[in-house]
Amino acid sequence: MRYSQPKIEIMDTTLRDGEQTSGVSFVPHEKLMIARLLLEELKVDRVEVASARVSEGEFDAVKMICDWAARRNMLPKVEVLGFVDGHTSIDWIHATGCRVINLLCKGSLKHCKGQLRKSPEEHIEDIIAVVNYANEQDMEVNIYLEDWSNGMKDSPEYVFGMMDALIHTNIKRYMLPDTLGILNPLQVIEYIRKMMKRYPHIHFDFHPHNDYDLAVSNVLAAVLSGAKGLHTTINGLGERAGNAPLSSVQAILKDHFNAITNIDESRLNEVSRVVESYSGIAIPANKPIIGENVFTQVAGVHADGDNKSNLYCNDLLPERFGRKREYALGKNSGKANIRKNLEELGVALDEDSMRKVTERIIELGDKKELVTQEDLPYIISDVLKHGVRSDKVKLKTYIVNLAYGLKPMATLKIEINGKEFEESSSGDGQYDAFVRALRKIYKVTLGRKFPMLTNYAVSIPPGGRTDAFVQTVITWSFEDKVFRTRGLDADQTEAAIKATMKMLNIIEDEYKMELQDE
Repeated sequence: MRYSQPKIEIMDTTLRDGEQTSGVSFVPHEKLMIARLLLEELKVDRVEVASARVSEGEFDAVKMICDWAARRNMLPKVEVLGFVDGHTSIDWIHATGCRVINLLCKGSLKHCKGQLRKSPEEHIEDIIAVVNYANEQDMEVNIYLEDWSNGMKDSPEYVFGMMDALIHTNIKRYMLPDTLGILNPLQVIEYIRKMMKRYPHIHFDFHPHNDYDLAVSNVLAAVLSGAKGLHTTINGLGERAGNAPLSSVQAILKDHFNAITNIDESRLNEVSRVVESYSGIAIPANKPIIGENVFTQVAGVHADGDNKSNLYCNDLLPERFGRKREYALGKNSGKANIRKNLEELGVALDEDSMRKVTERIIELGDKKELVTQEDLPYIISDVLKHGVRSDKVKLKTYIVNLAYGLKPMATLKIEINGKEFEESSSGDGQYDAFVRALRKIYKVTLGRKFPMLTNYAVSIPPGGRTDAFVQTVITWSFEDKVFRTRGLDADQTEAAIKATMKMLNIIEDEYKMELQDE
């Protein structure tokens, strides 16, 4: 079913509500970087960057963002949460250079009486006083009706009384939060339609929380009911179970509701990774749109279908989000999966060879070993009996030392195309010392380039056993290419070294090809 094309305004609150995620705290320069990415790269309509009066560091961060935004004519897109506290929040926000306040008011009778210990009339009087003062300071005002969802359930007459008293002011937007994440889509439809029917000319934003894993569904219900704005966070960051993730909201609005936003989908993955790094909150591998595995086909029949008119593809094409489809190798792999990976490597095999390679990959999958595209040449060489795997780079011996109060040391001997090299180095850790010694051999002795390590991830199987195998996955950047290698061992350093030796053999093959081309 397709609907008319509503224009939906996106306000991202990663830097305010998202920062309320347990353990997340952005420093000022990180806040500025995220704000720039949100406004310039993703092109969200508005960003909520902080709460008033939190700290001096928060003040500095907001001022940096506002200074930057003002130079780019984006200052009206920057908003700060403020409180019904007389002049205090307004003065704080005004001093940062921000000119939009999102005023936090009580949207339920329970909160008004229980938290403020005031009557609705007293609260309304206080709100109007703050709004009038903000107007005097030439500031724009939006208001949050905090706990609006419970207000509509338990005290709708309070909500309507609040609205009736405020619609005569010049408040620009009324923002409806499901503060405790209690609503389901049917309730969202019911409550927002009541608001729209009573106040048809008001701009309503919907602010969901994900306590029942319904935030994204509730967003769709809100748009269906006439909400003109939505609040999101990058990666779904937020207090408790988090907020609605921008990536999922954007995809659903476009594909299921035919809605129009200003979001640049192609930048979603990149911005999500930056926020993942700054927040320290890992994106689940199966998280829609931005998870590492969501564009990876595992079953061989799916890869076969992709070869036959994209039978297993939907509208969520990875290229939309700056990504590409991958085909996993493991016990569920079929020939089609393997062929897709071989095509990437530029390798062709006959049917008999394909059968043998498939059997080996399935065997490795049964042992729960992960097989990467970079492993394929070695598997092929082994399976097809082209002799013992002939690594061009071999680690002959190494030793790493760790002593209290001293930097770790590494000494190693490697063989490159039959010639041995030996080197030593210190480092910030055992593996760092090992890599520094390798880098000396490549850059100083051989005068060659050495790949840059861009990501290093360690995992162990579930169960927490101390004797568990360690899997180290290292991402490398070399000659405008990015690739990953994996190592598996009982020792983390040894696993990383195995992954590194795989990397050296990959670049050695490329180096030989370059020499031949010359």
